[in-house]
Amino acid sequence: MKKLIFKPRLLLQKVVKHLDNPEITVITGARQVGKTVLLRLLKDWLVKNKNVLAEDIFYFNLDIVKDWEFFQNQAELIEFLKSRSQKRKIYVFVDEAQRVSDCARFFKGIYDSSLNVKLVLTGSASLELKTKLKETLSGRKKIFALSTFSFFEFVSTKDKYLGQILQDFSKISVLDRKKLIALFIEYSLWGGYPKVVLSENKEDKLAVLSEIYSSYIEKDIVNFLEIKNKMGFSRLVRLLSGQSGQLVNVAELAVGLGLDRGTIERYLNALEETFIIKTLLPYYSNPRQEIIKQNKIYFSDMGLRNYCLENFHYLDIRQDGGLLLENAVFKEILISLEGFQKVRFWRTKQGSEVDFLMLKENNFLPVEIKLHLKNPKVSQGQRSFITKYKPKKAVIVNLDIFNKEIQIGETKVFFIYPYEIKKFL
Repeated sequence: MKKLIFKPRLLLQKVVKHLDNPEITVITGARQVGKTVLLRLLKDWLVKNKNVLAEDIFYFNLDIVKDWEFFQNQAELIEFLKSRSQKRKIYVFVDEAQRVSDCARFFKGIYDSSLNVKLVLTGSASLELKTKLKETLSGRKKIFALSTFSFFEFVSTKDKYLGQILQDFSKISVLDRKKLIALFIEYSLWGGYPKVVLSENKEDKLAVLSEIYSSYIEKDIVNFLEIKNKMGFSRLVRLLSGQSGQLVNVAELAVGLGLDRGTIERYLNALEETFIIKTLLPYYSNPRQEIIKQNKIYFSDMGLRNYCLENFHYLDIRQDGGLLLENAVFKEILISLEGFQKVRFWRTKQGSEVDFLMLKENNFLPVEIKLHLKNPKVSQGQRSFITKYKPKKAVIVNLDIFNKEIQIGETKVFFIYPYEIKKFL
């Protein structure tokens, strides 16, 4: 396995802009997505761009007993920080901050002491952090969520040149487009956990995913939620992996697993808050005609999904190849969302459906995902939405046709490769 390299993360620039803000900076994310690496990148940025002395940046990992013991007495810690920040501002990075007993009150006390200190906290479980920080630190924090690698970060790790030309689609040659398609397929199979991306062979990748599943899902999440039916919880995760991208019926899940509806909903909420799954809500303007009470669920990382399925076969030889591509595109959409943009799916009682619907103010962008296309064809669902809402643009993501557009009434329909989705958002 390759040595973990500190690759730049897209979230870095958003976080550094908040470092001058007195609020506590909170970075959440699943285990092994790179929160510790991000803290080290922040330290390097402060030293190089803000001329902060390395000795004025304090790093604590509360998974380490020695560091954890340092945070057992709030008064002593405040006294320590006060003495160190007399002459100049200091930065305190706390990894796995939720390990502190009554951490919200603990860090509130430090923040309210008005020290010349900038606090940056990380935590593996947003559910745990939100539970502990929501009320007590109201108005005193800003939360940033770090995901596994985006496709851009994935490519930049694999091939620096390809990562650079992804910033300018007009400069991508035919051969490089083929390379990018191959990489997107690999990304769809193995996901973006940094250690998985940096692993050189299938065996190493599987070992990393196995460790993540065991330590994070089967231990951390289960222990925090005090889940008694561990087998039922594990079966739910594996069952959801097979339904990714499809409508999820909570009542059917409850019956199939022998659990009550409330328990299923609690587990689903926990899985979303701990970055395992992401729920996609339906869009409807007329509840009587465009109503679907069920949501869709996608996995936040495709590699973890495929590990649950025990299936890493190539997209073309698996029944869920289209859904897997859809999951990967959905993740790219989520990472690219800005401002008031939202993403939904659209489905009518008659069965007309659009995979993703981008919403920003009164503008719509319907996005359809097709694994393969022999010719530039628009699906019936996409056509139904275009006829009803007349958006300016529509997009069909696929692996075969790109740089092609057709006109349907007032709408331009663009056929694009998966990695191009960001330029339309």
